Amino acid sequence: MGRRFSIVLLLLLLLKALASGQGPQEGTVTYITSQHIYVRFNSTEGLADGDTLFMQGSKGEVPVLVIISHSSTSCVCEVLGDREFKLSEQVSGKPKNLKPAELTEVNEVLPDERPLLAPDSLTAETGAGDKSEATRKQVINGRFTVSSYTDLKNKQSDSRERLRYTFSMAARNVGGSGLTVETYTTFSHTLNQWDEIRNNLFNGLKIYNLSASFAFSESMILTAGRRINPKLSSVGAIDGLQFEKKFGSLSAGVIAGFRPDYQDYSINSGLFQYGAYLAHDFKGTTGGMQNTLAYIEQMNQGQTDRRFVYFQHSNTLVSNLWFFGSVEADLYQLVGGTKQTVFNLYNTYVNIRYRFARPLTLSLSYSARNNLIYYESYKDFLDRLLDEKMLQGWRFTVNYHPLPYLYLGAHAAYRYRKDDPMPTKNAHVYATYTQIPGIAASVTGTFTWMQTAYLDGMIYGIGIDKDILKDKLHAELKYHFVDQTYRNAEMAIPQHVGEAGLSCAVYRKLYLTVYYEGTFEKSLGYNRIFASLSQRF
Repeated sequence: MGRRFSIVLLLLLLLKALASGQGPQEGTVTYITSQHIYVRFNSTEGLADGDTLFMQGSKGEVPVLVIISHSSTSCVCEVLGDREFKLSEQVSGKPKNLKPAELTEVNEVLPDERPLLAPDSLTAETGAGDKSEATRKQVINGRFTVSSYTDLKNKQSDSRERLRYTFSMAARNVGGSGLTVETYTTFSHTLNQWDEIRNNLFNGLKIYNLSASFAFSESMILTAGRRINPKLSSVGAIDGLQFEKKFGSLSAGVIAGFRPDYQDYSINSGLFQYGAYLAHDFKGTTGGMQNTLAYIEQMNQGQTDRRFVYFQHSNTLVSNLWFFGSVEADLYQLVGGTKQTVFNLYNTYVNIRYRFARPLTLSLSYSARNNLIYYESYKDFLDRLLDEKMLQGWRFTVNYHPLPYLYLGAHAAYRYRKDDPMPTKNAHVYATYTQIPGIAASVTGTFTWMQTAYLDGMIYGIGIDKDILKDKLHAELKYHFVDQTYRNAEMAIPQHVGEAGLSCAVYRKLYLTVYYEGTFEKSLGYNRIFASLSQRF
């Protein structure tokens, strides 16, 4: 009854809003370099590398940026055309909705592809280190979203509805000071299944960011709470204190606190960690370069869990060329009760991107990853982890904008481990035309091929989206034909997947999205409804 009521309520709100707009993901330009534009969102959920960001023009939405990498709240973008940007300008992106579970294989990134963050993202986004009056002005924005994910099965007893509540907020330069407060928190639960929440609140509650940063001066900043340090992206979230001091082009920092619990992402005082890093920034005529070297010690109940060094390098000194690389080396090993000092390379990631001409961009990335070994946390299955081989992967991407309104792109990925039955391979191509004459709609065609140890498949897709009422109501329709064969069963399971979505502005900054997805096989059918109500402030 609760599931039906929530769906009916959201649909009624949608009918009420037919006279009211499209609710895209809106972001703000926070940092500008000679090569890239950095855009801050309340959340980048639903956005992906390669997506286009838009700006409102005299004739409607105009594509202005392409996302080349992103984190949970920020995007690093490349400019489309010759437009010049200013700080605080608004852009928007249209989040993509979730695909069927059967199709997730083709969307997997390489195992060590982390978000690539702005070299000085903390300074750029908080306003610390900027003397201008505009950046010292208090700015508070955020979003609260209630989402419903409903699986409609053939039998009502098998149907399931999962609710998710998301709150994100950033208060910068509070009271005109150097104080910035940020949070990104979600809470999820399945209707009529409260036992898992009663047993452990953190089965549903996930705090990804809850921090306060204070800039004592242009060169000194202290952060307390849970936050990912962009200069230590490999370390992940840090619960505790982070301090950074700049000395011209050099900056030094220290961290002390705890790792989030590796099972439920709660606070775990037994997982103490500390470390230090040194970074160097160099600015040239066409770009810049940053190098970071860090040492981290991670504990578990007072015993060394992992000890490693981390090196990160980003470079835009060559015109039209962007490079990022990182590598980790473990310094500690505990095998058979014997502690050893070692130097073992664990995670290597390299990404290089080159723009041959303004409409053509190519990128190539390589990842080599061993299992991260936490000798105290994983001691119950340490032998199995040590026996597993390195997982390596390549990814190639091309984006091409040959004509106005026409966008072409492709990416291919290859992953392998020596003891795997066969490598995992996939390729994806797309073509988008954003202004179909007569109907002013955008049409996208896609093709995906994948091959794994257990599955061969091809997916053909076509989609159309359009503003039905300008700035009032947006709709989209998609169809995919999935032709996949399971190797063990040696049988083909073709699927027809249909999707339909509507999004609108209910009132001012209150947005509603309703999305339906149906997957149909010869003898089975799956239906899913996604509904989201989002209030921005």
